[in-house]
Amino acid sequence: MEINLNRVDYIQVGVTSQKTMRLLPALGKKATQKVAVADHDGVLTCFGMKKCDAVPVFKTLPGQKICRMDLGGAVGTSQEKIFVCSGSQVRGFTKKGKQFLTFDANLTESINAMQVSGADLFVCASYIYNHYCDCKDQDYFLSGDKINDIICLSSENLARTIPVLACQDRVLRVLQGSELAYEVEVPGQPSVLECYNKDGGDAILYGTTDGKIGSVHIGEGSATTKWEIDNDKKKGGILCLDTYDITGDGVRDLLVGRDDGTVAVYAFDSTNEPTQRFEHALSESVTSIQGGCVGKESYDEILTATYTGWVTGLTTEPQKAELGAGDEVRISKEVQAKVEALRAELEQLQVKVQVGREQYQQTSLSKTAVSVVPTFSINDKFTLCQDDASYSLTLEVQTAIDNLLLQSDVPIDLLDVDNNSAVVSFSECDSEHPNGNFLLATYRCQANTTRLELKVRSIEGQYGTLQAYITHRLQPKTCQVRQYRIKPLSLHQRTHSIDQDRPMNRLTLVGQFSFAEIHSWVVFCLPEVPEKTPAGESITFYFLNTFLGTQLDATYSKGEGHFKSDNISTISILSDVLSKEATKRKINLNISYDINDDSVSHTLKMIHPKLEYQLVLARKVQLIDALKELQLHEGNADFLISEYRSILDQSDILLEEYKRQPAHLERLYGMITDLFIDKFKFKGQNVKAKVSSLLEILDSYDLNSLLDFFNEA
Repeated sequence: MEINLNRVDYIQVGVTSQKTMRLLPALGKKATQKVAVADHDGVLTCFGMKKCDAVPVFKTLPGQKICRMDLGGAVGTSQEKIFVCSGSQVRGFTKKGKQFLTFDANLTESINAMQVSGADLFVCASYIYNHYCDCKDQDYFLSGDKINDIICLSSENLARTIPVLACQDRVLRVLQGSELAYEVEVPGQPSVLECYNKDGGDAILYGTTDGKIGSVHIGEGSATTKWEIDNDKKKGGILCLDTYDITGDGVRDLLVGRDDGTVAVYAFDSTNEPTQRFEHALSESVTSIQGGCVGKESYDEILTATYTGWVTGLTTEPQKAELGAGDEVRISKEVQAKVEALRAELEQLQVKVQVGREQYQQTSLSKTAVSVVPTFSINDKFTLCQDDASYSLTLEVQTAIDNLLLQSDVPIDLLDVDNNSAVVSFSECDSEHPNGNFLLATYRCQANTTRLELKVRSIEGQYGTLQAYITHRLQPKTCQVRQYRIKPLSLHQRTHSIDQDRPMNRLTLVGQFSFAEIHSWVVFCLPEVPEKTPAGESITFYFLNTFLGTQLDATYSKGEGHFKSDNISTISILSDVLSKEATKRKINLNISYDINDDSVSHTLKMIHPKLEYQLVLARKVQLIDALKELQLHEGNADFLISEYRSILDQSDILLEEYKRQPAHLERLYGMITDLFIDKFKFKGQNVKAKVSSLLEILDSYDLNSLLDFFNEA
């Protein structure tokens, strides 16, 4: 059964953070609910709907940016008190807007996640978890990686309230008091947590930054995964979740909001497996989502808040106008009055804008005037995508983007993105110059574009900075710069475990360096490593190369570091970069290697299927023009063999795939060349003169011939 929902825009507030919009409990069954929403201006707004108009209940004065909101109240009563956090401070308001609580947690970092349960307050900063009861300290926990969200479970099956932390290292940490009870591994970096049943229960829902969703049963000493939804359609990351029976079948449905603006509804079948029933695309990221009744009594709806502050409903109430005689649309008096009010408001705003422009022009002519630079918020994300080993750069601005300039001092490839409508142009670069660029690209955006998504692919071993210059359409024009580090092993991603049976190469470092120093070097080399030095005397991280599938084991402590990989080039890059970093700090390193020759053939065999596929794809693409010319000359393609007819039939798909992966074949050739040079570098031999012979073998590629060349060289 499909769901028909109609969009209704209610109000716009300032820029919003994740989970900063809530629906207050209804006074009666199917009665309309009040909406509380908080923004970056520090304003908490509460409104309700009356005769199709948003009527404010209360609005607080501007202040520090509000990062999170939760509802609370005494256990067993209606949860109608509103709690918001700004910086390290938590404030509480009644449903009528009276402030009854101001509590300063005295944290050195801002609170980024919060949950209220009765007299208990649970807050998290970047790495720190604190539990307060009646505003008094109870528990404290220092996480091994950044905390993105928190949820607390309480049910008849659980003897205590169980806090669960969603952490950046793909782990849910389940706490008992101030201690870690156990960890639950999840398939991506968890960005949001939600209880399936808000009235109590031991099932939690999680969403990840790469768009996956899952459900986990949390017990006292262990957890079990119920189900997982993969992101097969390559939608955006999950920002918010909720459960509400929008389908009306008596079972709670899963409501999902993503950072690409997608709103989805998943219903549960008889086997309790989620199935998508509805999808709607908004033009900006969805920061909060709630199910309830807002616009009109007895009509359920999904309420969303977006990054730029729009509060929008997807309602079950029919919105179509009735058709009368002669197909004339009859508009109700309520709607007509609303249209007239909007027109009057628009005219007033136009007058205000005109007056403001004139005042600005007059002021700018004054010799003593100081031009005020308009500031604008940017929501940016630079993440590694495991599926295609590329980096996704998402930029979202609170006003329309005029243009974007990308500048890189390292070689990177720009990949095509389907939903990117901006026009891109490239400028010539002087990469030979010491301060030269490898990439200068300008994206000119269409009107009203507030969100831009780009994809880039880096080369491991080449590291530097990618800079984005964002210019908005406001007057006067201003630009903001965002910088993104391209790390030496940029295509590596944290993983929970590795295959210890693979042939491994070893790199060992010994020297007079501290634990914090070697950790800073690892942070410099590899993505997804927490900047904060881990607790304890040593640490182990596992990594997976998203392009090749090779792996890395990094174990280090004060005075020594051990790195193992089945890819000899990974060891070579690490050795070069770590040596440079140690030299900068004037630290002498004793470096030793243990090279396993079997690892080279192992890596070549891992590259083989990718290389073979790309060679076949390139050959097919080269044939397309000639085959089309033959088809045009003969009038049909019946005389061609089935293989060539298949190429013609799939020509659009093949060209699209080839276009989406520029320089993919050259990249694989480069990796094999680096592997060849690195193998003999560790033996003290320079084989760069033989690279031309290697490229000849690659042009007429055969795996056995390539393996023989590596062994005989």
